Amino acid sequence: MKLIISFIVTFAAAALGSYFTFPSVTTWYASLNKPFFNPPNWVFGPVWTLLYILMAISLYLVWKKEAPRPEKTKAMILYAMQLTLNALWSVIFFGMREPALAFAEIVVLGLAVILTARSFSKISTESGRLFIPYIAWVGFAAVLNLSIVVLN
Repeated sequence: MKLIISFIVTFAAAALGSYFTFPSVTTWYASLNKPFFNPPNWVFGPVWTLLYILMAISLYLVWKKEAPRPEKTKAMILYAMQLTLNALWSVIFFGMREPALAFAEIVVLGLAVILTARSFSKISTESGRLFIPYIAWVGFAAVLNLSIVVLN
């Protein structure tokens, strides 16, 4: 049951982000000047799907593992924070169409993701490792976001 809940919680944030993202991809986002390293739009869906799967598995590994209550509570709070920030980025960037504000937010998101990975690693080494692709992608997304700010 914990595995199912981990996926539901994680993909609920994904659904919220997608709600704000999809309507803008072929309209507003398509009209922006983007850097040469901007991936084609079709790349984002599979990448984010994989990242959300890894996040959900990571959450499950921490949740099922025996650990001191304060440590586990901290890890779960950090996970909830980064997941909220993850969805919020889509609201700001695509929904509000505010790339500069979204860049400031993604910097905070990146920090939250790193803190979550560190906290998860203390409970389950595997769960922390599952965050590595997410950390890398958020770093790339931050550079892409900043480039869009500069070019527009």
